[in-house]
Amino acid sequence: MVKKPVNLTLNDSPRAAFADPGQNLLDFLRREIGDLSPKFGCGQGTCGACTVTIDGQTQLSCLVLAETVDGKEVRTASGLANGATLDPLQDAFMDHFAAQCGYCTPGMLVSARTLLDRNPRPTRDEVIEAISGNLCRCTGYEPIITAILSVAEGRARA
Repeated sequence: MVKKPVNLTLNDSPRAAFADPGQNLLDFLRREIGDLSPKFGCGQGTCGACTVTIDGQTQLSCLVLAETVDGKEVRTASGLANGATLDPLQDAFMDHFAAQCGYCTPGMLVSARTLLDRNPRPTRDEVIEAISGNLCRCTGYEPIITAILSVAEGRARA
């Protein structure tokens, strides 16, 4: 089996690596690129722990073939912070105790950031819809929703 070259822009940085035939994007990002922020949860596209954006659209990286992102822009939770400066969502998740075990947090953050980039003032229902593909087993969702709304309402640390 011949590996395929994959050239992508990951969190604003050009990256290139070889993907095995049939390798999913989650495995490719973690093993070949070294971005450990997307998490393996279910491997079946039901938990959202592996959520990334591809050309601005949220995708479950466990369901995407790595070779299909050649030439595309991929964003992960690792790309939210600007050096040591956290994204306001990351601060809000800390301030509102929205990350307990933290396993779902990268996928939640990517889904929330995508929502806020498209709609800076979402309603509570829109926040719930945006994170509906991300399962959290610890927080009961309320702290997550509160954190996202605090950023939307400008109450989070900037």
